[in-house]
Amino acid sequence: MGYSVGQVAGFAGVTVRTLHHYDEIGLLAPSGRSHAGHRRYDEADLDRLQQIMFYRELGFPLDQVAALLDDPDTDPREHLRRQHALLSARIAELRKMAEAVEHAMEARKLGINLTPEERFEVFGEHDPEQYQEEVEQRWGDTEAYRQSQQRTAGHTKADWQRIKGEMDDWNARYAALLAAGEPPTGERAMDLAEEHRRHLHDTFYDCAYTMHRCLGEMYVADQRFTAHYDALHPGFAEHLAAAIGANADRHGG
Repeated sequence: MGYSVGQVAGFAGVTVRTLHHYDEIGLLAPSGRSHAGHRRYDEADLDRLQQIMFYRELGFPLDQVAALLDDPDTDPREHLRRQHALLSARIAELRKMAEAVEHAMEARKLGINLTPEERFEVFGEHDPEQYQEEVEQRWGDTEAYRQSQQRTAGHTKADWQRIKGEMDDWNARYAALLAAGEPPTGERAMDLAEEHRRHLHDTFYDCAYTMHRCLGEMYVADQRFTAHYDALHPGFAEHLAAAIGANADRHGG
């Protein structure tokens, strides 16, 4: 006797109304009827319904689904080959979407709302995500970290380019000061140290003199910071740490 419309609806996860509609438009006419005239579906009908649902899932309109299924030149194997190709294309598309979402998640976590191309354009070979896990472990529960996340969450590509431009300019001026032989306790060095603190304070988090002094000490203690600064000019990190300390002293920090 086959399956009733209610049973098929339950199998396929569709509504009875949908099956009635498919019957009315000739897309899926049940192969039989009960003695009372009720629709009865056999295994071939279920196979066709499965094909319909597959193409509908991929966004095909009903008229195109009907054309695909009723093409006299298409055998069942051709349907399988077509479905395999469509599924492969869909998988590739979903992978790209997943990668885009992952990038968006990382950008939101860092407060850097840039595409990978924009991030490379702004930061070059320096990857701002490289030490993100370590940063979260060391400072993730601090007020400074929360402030930094909040203040940078809405930054655009133009904002990050401006910030990087400001730091590049400051680095160049401090390197010139070093080349000129200025001592870290001199006015120019302390003024640049104060400018460094103000940039951190205005851009990322409230940077008091005591915190700034700790950062200066970290620039010397952490070889990664030392290497970064000393690549700009030999002795940069140690000189800057001393200038930060002298500037904190003159402001009573």
